[in-house]
Amino acid sequence: MKLFTYAILFSLLIACQPKAKKEALAPSLADAFKGRFMMGTALNSPQTEGKDTVALNIVQHHFNSIVAENCMKSEVLQPNEGEFDFRLADQIVELAAKSNAFMVGHTLIWHSQTAPWMFVDENGAPVARDTLIERMRTHIHTVVGRYKGRVHGWDVVNEALLEDGSFRQSPYYKIIGEEFIELAFQFANEADPDAELYYNDYNMYKLEKSQGAIKLAKTLKNKGIRIDGIGMQAHYGLHMDIFDEIEASINSFSDNGLKVMITELDVSVLPFPTEELTAEVSQNYAMKPEYNPYVTALPDSVQTQLASYYQNLFEIYKRQSDKISRITFWGVNDDQTWRNYWPIQGRTDYPLLFDRNNEVKPAFDAVIKTAQSQK
Repeated sequence: MKLFTYAILFSLLIACQPKAKKEALAPSLADAFKGRFMMGTALNSPQTEGKDTVALNIVQHHFNSIVAENCMKSEVLQPNEGEFDFRLADQIVELAAKSNAFMVGHTLIWHSQTAPWMFVDENGAPVARDTLIERMRTHIHTVVGRYKGRVHGWDVVNEALLEDGSFRQSPYYKIIGEEFIELAFQFANEADPDAELYYNDYNMYKLEKSQGAIKLAKTLKNKGIRIDGIGMQAHYGLHMDIFDEIEASINSFSDNGLKVMITELDVSVLPFPTEELTAEVSQNYAMKPEYNPYVTALPDSVQTQLASYYQNLFEIYKRQSDKISRITFWGVNDDQTWRNYWPIQGRTDYPLLFDRNNEVKPAFDAVIKTAQSQK
């Protein structure tokens, strides 16, 4: 099916489905922060396919940047060597074009959600270094080349650093060495010299990790390899009083000539099973009642705490808007959020601005009021 046919089908689906509730459609988040930074969100597969039309109405009204939650990760795009599946990726890129939204590709190189074949030979042993480099080149050139001029920015490498700023011992690192990052950015630039290229990671508010990312960016630049910005993943929790650290990291990245994107923004209201909240996807814990306290609804007192947390965040983002180009939420509504199944499967979390009925929450009002404030 040709791409323009997807656009026609999407338009018909939108026209024939119920609209999001009025209170969810006004005012617009994108309009509220116009002239400061773009407002983005991640789309899941039902939204990409045009099935979740109420959420899509919210996306079209509130957001001017789109990223795929999962369908542009390498295990989806190339589940077997040389066998590419672009069905969902084509749809989300076409949706972004139709909406005149800034399209972000997520993610080209990541140790997680990569098909196992990438790292092994025909005998199941670790693949040779040159072979893995060639596989990287083929994947990046094929994917970025397909969407040249239509995907405006790429998370080229995702989560390659540990908390102390050193390199994660991923299969890419073990087989190729730290040069895998340089090669990834080089290949992406070859495939589309006009697309922005980012390094994306969580817990970038931590000094050692942010300094590690800055060192990485300087290494690339010193070798004449282009990197345009840093994606600061913002998977936070109500107990995390890290506002000063967040602002300091934004300043530090900007001072080193890097654009700053706030990516994957959500704020969990649930207890975390370890002392420190991270976004390490390999974490997995057993369900206990005390880790899932709000099964039926979120108490008003916690709604107020969540609104206050978002207000504090957006006061920083507004103050630093000359350094930030985009804020992207990791999901449209609470029903969609990955926080419902990570790091404990089956929980009920409430980390976003829209609830499970796609209605605005007090946190949404707090963000809008922050945008409108004269401070």
